[in-house]
Amino acid sequence: MTAPLAPLAPLVGCVLSLLFAPLLPGIINRVKAWVGGRQGRPLLQLYYDLFKLLKKSAVYSRHSGWMFRLAPVAGLAAALMALAVLPFGALGSLVSFPGDFIFLAGLFALARFTLILAALDTGSAFEGMGAAREAMFSALGEPIFLFCLMILGYRSGMYSLALMLGDIKPVVWTADWPFFLMLAFAFFLILLLENCRIPADDPNTHLELTMIHEVMILDHSGPDLALLEYASALKLWIFSLIIAGVLLPGPGESLPVAGHAALTLLIVFTVAALVGLVESVIARFRMERVPQILSLAGSFVCLAALSLWS
Repeated sequence: MTAPLAPLAPLVGCVLSLLFAPLLPGIINRVKAWVGGRQGRPLLQLYYDLFKLLKKSAVYSRHSGWMFRLAPVAGLAAALMALAVLPFGALGSLVSFPGDFIFLAGLFALARFTLILAALDTGSAFEGMGAAREAMFSALGEPIFLFCLMILGYRSGMYSLALMLGDIKPVVWTADWPFFLMLAFAFFLILLLENCRIPADDPNTHLELTMIHEVMILDHSGPDLALLEYASALKLWIFSLIIAGVLLPGPGESLPVAGHAALTLLIVFTVAALVGLVESVIARFRMERVPQILSLAGSFVCLAALSLWS
């Protein structure tokens, strides 16, 4: 990328993320349809749904308060702020500072906290049940997510996401490729849990007794539901972007910045395809088995940490 356009590179990455994030659920559904021998829904189905929801008006229960209306806005704002601190490959990030990975985890916790309060604000027993499950699984998953980022920062010697994920030297990646592969696998397991995908949760289920995330947004409608769906797509994009940053070394003489950004985009779409493949071959786990996913992710993080001192 030329010098005059270099300051605009992080903005280009954010724009690409905002445009392509709703495409990831479409890729997942198309892969699941292909594996099942079905035609499936259109690739741009979420775009159609978002535009349709934005044209409708929201319906509010007389039993819900201001927290119910705040949650969709707070969730989208947290996702946008997380997108600002996360680098899009070598294009960099809009905001970067030491320790911003803690800020990233805090944004996810804030969005989850407001959504849990909104579910409780409705007074629905089913939504309260989903909120309790979300709180329990997030309490188990957030420490592992932070541990992954801390180990990655320790390996790079820098605790800024722009340097931890967007500037991994090819020589470093080649020397410690088992570390990065194990860390990427741990992030992938966390992605399945944090984004309520199979085997942790089924986003397409309609049984209240088995839902976690979807049951908490049953009462949202219209533009509020559109904001929640778009924020969910952005969250899936952010986790896929983290995996791409771990798997792809930084640009070098043989790989310019533009090519690095294109490869980052390709890896993000590949991660979405892998999610669809996993959901096609694995059934949803029972609730008591969901912590086993986190235990497996934690084991790989520990192995990655041990590989640094071996």
